[in-house]
Amino acid sequence: MNQPKRYLVTSALPYANGLKHIGHLAGAYIPADIYVRYLRAQKRDVVFVCGSDEHGTAIPIQAMKEGTTPQAIIDKYHPIIEQNFKDLGISFNIYHRTSAPIHHTTAQEFFTVLNDKGDLEIKESEQYYDEETKTFLADRFIKGTCPNCGNDGAYGDQCEKCGKSLSPDELINPVSTLSGKTPIKKATKHWYLPLNKHEEFLREWILKEHKDDWRANVVGQCKSWIDGGLQPRAVTRDLDWGVKVPLQEANGKVLYVWFDAPIGYISATKQWALDNDKDWKPYWQSSDTQLIHFIGKDNIVFHAIIFPAMLKLHGNILPSFVTSNEFMNLEGDKMSTSRGWSIEMDEYINDWIKQPNGGESMADVLRYYLTAIAPETKDSEFTWKGFQDANNNELVSIFGNYVNRTFVLMHKLCGGKVPAFHNNLIDEVDKELIESIQNSKIKIQNCLEEFKFRDAQFEVIDLARKANQYMQKKEPWIVAKSLIENPENQKLIDNCLHLCLQLTANLAILINPFLPFTAKKMLYMMKVVDKMLDWQNAGSVKLLSVGYSLREPQLLFRKIETEEINKQLEKLKQKSIANNQQPIEKKMEEAKQPEITNLKSEIVFDDFAKIDLRVGTITAAEKVEKADKLLKLTVNLGFETRTIVSGIALHFKPEDIVGKQVTVVCNLAPRKMRGIESNGMILMAEDKNGKLHFINSNNKIDEGSTVS
Repeated sequence: MNQPKRYLVTSALPYANGLKHIGHLAGAYIPADIYVRYLRAQKRDVVFVCGSDEHGTAIPIQAMKEGTTPQAIIDKYHPIIEQNFKDLGISFNIYHRTSAPIHHTTAQEFFTVLNDKGDLEIKESEQYYDEETKTFLADRFIKGTCPNCGNDGAYGDQCEKCGKSLSPDELINPVSTLSGKTPIKKATKHWYLPLNKHEEFLREWILKEHKDDWRANVVGQCKSWIDGGLQPRAVTRDLDWGVKVPLQEANGKVLYVWFDAPIGYISATKQWALDNDKDWKPYWQSSDTQLIHFIGKDNIVFHAIIFPAMLKLHGNILPSFVTSNEFMNLEGDKMSTSRGWSIEMDEYINDWIKQPNGGESMADVLRYYLTAIAPETKDSEFTWKGFQDANNNELVSIFGNYVNRTFVLMHKLCGGKVPAFHNNLIDEVDKELIESIQNSKIKIQNCLEEFKFRDAQFEVIDLARKANQYMQKKEPWIVAKSLIENPENQKLIDNCLHLCLQLTANLAILINPFLPFTAKKMLYMMKVVDKMLDWQNAGSVKLLSVGYSLREPQLLFRKIETEEINKQLEKLKQKSIANNQQPIEKKMEEAKQPEITNLKSEIVFDDFAKIDLRVGTITAAEKVEKADKLLKLTVNLGFETRTIVSGIALHFKPEDIVGKQVTVVCNLAPRKMRGIESNGMILMAEDKNGKLHFINSNNKIDEGSTVS
């Protein structure tokens, strides 16, 4: 595919009916921001739009809860959400709102074009009506008994106790939440989008054209919908809050929020264009534009089926990619603000960023951890212990430690300036590091182009890990002790720290899409301008000029103490209790011990004690060339990541075991297999049929935990 001339990137519009939690952040906003920052570093023309979704029943329902008006609700939450995104480094070109006049005009024009072309159908149906308030009732304004679980407080669209999706007609003894009275059925007329007429186009476009380049979860959900038969969907509804339907015969009706909200991407682009003296049309109408949506899985159908059908009818371009994440759970349960089982963005900012020992680096810590556990292909889980470990064992111990050591040694051994590099003294270790810098850029770039943000970030940290290993091999602090006897050894120190500084500059470029505040701090330490972060500079070892003086080091990250984590866990527990929920406690199930036969000769305890068994997680797996039985595994052990070659290729596919927790013999002597150094052994069990099974727990265990 030729590189597009421009990009229009969108993140799902969050409802302005309350605070948004970090699960939302992980799903649609951090991945989009990583991608956009990468495109900008590539000097590509990209516009990143989002905004508050301020219509639909969720807004007036929240207004009723807070005893105020819908307008007051959106005016309260819109600026909070917008500032939360800024504090966490989400770099929208514009964060708009669907209550803006330009959006109402744009949405009405969109409806009019489709209606005038005959692309909409008019149908009359009977809907629930509250005679006392003289109002047709949206699903959320109807309560009754759930036919599935008997809950008396089920809504007309869903029972929040058992989770079953409902329609108002399914409720037993329905009542209006506006008056408390039993509603009646009354005829009403609405406009519909006949999705059934576009089924053939959607099947061809999604299931054939995009079956290989879109994520499987997107294609799979779309296939399920299409195979089930698409039905006409109401474009209008009877409600007094929203975009008014621009027809005289539609008095008292508004555009359904599912219809007007995605049009918010277009109105936001229009407003951005007005603010920046640009033309908005190429971003929505030109074939050399790539439109990319970032969403959570609950928005797949709207962005991959319904909105594309609307865009096609209106004459706009179709999305090139619809990138959807799965859900992120919290400490063993689904996140839910209403149940108090969540971490709001605003809450995290106040607890971590705005504290005296916080600052912008704590925004990057959250960005890092959410990306490291991103639910790209399956649901994932946020734990406060995992958050602490990711910070302490990776950001502090690997990335931050390397940068700090480099600057400290440069000031101590090279007078605070970039030392010269002596080409005649370059050795194989130096060449290997230079090759790693160049290869890392290519790997990270390929991952980012394929929307594999978790893998891309891992490659950045892995480069820092290799940099630490390089410094340990070179040991410039040891070499410095020989300078009195052999002053020429200063050149060896110079070469080491020259490459370490060049690698540090590369790390700033490569980490910038993920941790922008950290990259900015690194630029300050190196006394260079933002242009250094241009992607074309990555891979070079000539970024910092010889003799250039650099600032004293600043710690990029601080260690997070266990007391801080315990405080957050207690806070989560109290929130859950306050919302009438029982705090969730993880239970460890005892593994059933199989009957042991064919025991080998006895050993004493001291023999067993010599074995260092640790829990690890497989983060990457691939087949070893010309070896049918071998897989090359990358295993995260918490304190470090190792390559382990394992003879399990006949039993497992590489893609099926990524994310699997395993037990590793860590102190086994390294061994080369097919030219690959294997550092450890994965414990396996073989059943009576010869099938291999991983030795692990049914419960998620922190990487690096000791097995004893």
